[in-house]
Amino acid sequence: MPTPARTPNFPSRLPRVGSTIFSVMSALAQEHGAVNLGQGFPDFECDPALLDAVDAAMRAGHNQYPPMAGVPALREAVAAKIEALYGRRYDAGSEITVTAGATQAILTAVLACVHPGDEVIVLEPCYDSYGPNIELAGGHVVRVALSPGSFRPDFQAISRALSPRTRAIIVNSPHNPSATIWRAEDIDRLAALLRPTDVLLISDEVYEHMVYDGQRHASASAHPELAARAFVVSSFGKTFHVTGWKIGTVAAPAAMSAEFRKVHQFNVFTVNTPMQVALARYLSNPAPYLGLSAFYQAKRNLFRAGLAATRLRALPSEGSYFQCVDYSAVSELGEAAFCRWLTAEIGVAAIPLSVFYEAGFEQRIVRLCFAKRDETLRLALDRLAKV
Repeated sequence: MPTPARTPNFPSRLPRVGSTIFSVMSALAQEHGAVNLGQGFPDFECDPALLDAVDAAMRAGHNQYPPMAGVPALREAVAAKIEALYGRRYDAGSEITVTAGATQAILTAVLACVHPGDEVIVLEPCYDSYGPNIELAGGHVVRVALSPGSFRPDFQAISRALSPRTRAIIVNSPHNPSATIWRAEDIDRLAALLRPTDVLLISDEVYEHMVYDGQRHASASAHPELAARAFVVSSFGKTFHVTGWKIGTVAAPAAMSAEFRKVHQFNVFTVNTPMQVALARYLSNPAPYLGLSAFYQAKRNLFRAGLAATRLRALPSEGSYFQCVDYSAVSELGEAAFCRWLTAEIGVAAIPLSVFYEAGFEQRIVRLCFAKRDETLRLALDRLAKV
């Protein structure tokens, strides 16, 4: 008889990683017919003019490989946008790279600069790709907690975490999951900490156009000292309501971009052409991204007004399209158990904040997403009023 086929065993590169909480909660929401305020994606369509631009690009023959670093017209448009908003002019040819979404951009930045044994500081709670990215590069994750309750950066703790082995620090503002923002004075303090070091900055700014109540986004691009050592990551998917397109950008000094592109050309090579051509054309009108903060602030205000009628306590939401709530007055359940109960019994899906900490720090806080149609938010609020 033939020898049975056997799949060889091999050691996992990420032995502690399983299905993400976002997939788990989205599946649970679908099973129970719950309003899914867990995973961060809009339930409304993008501007039809952007779809028309994609269609036009395809029909005009833009369907083959573009240059590895991205369509030149799009890189020029991004450079002009950054200069207009933040006052720094990046060279479109050597300092702007188009990526397959922000998650790929962050992984590529990490792989480009982190060597085995290097340390990378991340600020918890944090987006769940940061740690695995560093581990894949052979680096060590050094976790520094944002201040509990306020989620403000603790610069004394960051200073203590810096060591001769620190290669980079990852900063995210507006922040997922806490919906807080860094201000200009925070950026200044970070620059002062890094000034005597060779530590690089990976600045995750995918929610840059969602900042509320008259505040301005404090971009690393706007700070000359930080811009000189930073990979600045942005996302068209977040900005233009097309998360499934997976298109982002990285702005970095030419020497850093050259190293970034060495990795980029082998883990992605390039990004789909017609959408790049369409985005270049669409960016000629700044109104969609300049109006995004007002658009989402109206949704945030609607959602927060409704939450005021529940026993959930809304924490500040300064930026992004997330709203964290404290459920201490409702339940003594742990965060994951509370989210399962909320989904199955109340019909609203949320994400436990504890999953954004490596050790699962429990605060009885969950994250909700308000990037939804007003009628979706009202339906969720009607259900949450029963909590």
